[in-house]
Amino acid sequence: MAWYDTLYWICLALVIIGGLNWLIIGLFSYNVVAAILGTATLASAVVYVIVGLAALYLIFAAAIRLRPAAPIAPRVP
Repeated sequence: MAWYDTLYWICLALVIIGGLNWLIIGLFSYNVVAAILGTATLASAVVYVIVGLAALYLIFAAAIRLRPAAPIAPRVP
C-alpha cells in the first residue's frame, strides 16, 4: 500500500468524523470538538483546519480518480 492510499483513508476518516460532529451540532446543538477542546481555542481551530484540509485532499483525489482517461490513438500500420 502506497503512502497516498494511507493518506486517503486517514482523510476519509477525518471527514466522516467531522461530518458526524456537524450532524450532532445540527440535531442536538452540541459541539463535540468544543466540548473536548474548548470553545474558540487554538486546539479546536487546529482540528477544524485539519478536517478542512482533509476535505480538500479528498476533493482533489476524487477529481483525479474521476478524470476520464485519455483515448488511445489507434496504431497505423
